[in-house]
Amino acid sequence: MHRTALALWVIVLAGGLSGCTYFRKEDADKTEATLAAAGFRMKPADTPKREANLAQFPVRKIVSRPHDGKVVYFYADPDFCKCLYTGTQQEYSRFRQLAIQQRIAQEQVESAEMNENAAMDWGMWGPFW
Repeated sequence: MHRTALALWVIVLAGGLSGCTYFRKEDADKTEATLAAAGFRMKPADTPKREANLAQFPVRKIVSRPHDGKVVYFYADPDFCKCLYTGTQQEYSRFRQLAIQQRIAQEQVESAEMNENAAMDWGMWGPFW
């Protein structure tokens, strides 16, 4: 009986963790697509030296560092793409513009869905709550 309960908990936890991984991957994919659209360059961590260097950056966060008198922006993803995105101030500004445009577009979609749901005639079905 205890083994069955333990096995069930393991399955539930594994399912929950894999769901979290799915959403993290989806978020990483969106961010990386936006970075690429803004002009950031993707450099794969395809050597042991690059993999070790990738570990020095915060995971999936944009950070800035001075380099040769200029500011350079980095985004490291050691889990999914195993790569480092690099960009300049101009590309970072473009990234922020694109991210804002995407957020506005998403809010417009959500608003339209809410309006559509509110206007729906449930008729004989009635509300489901």
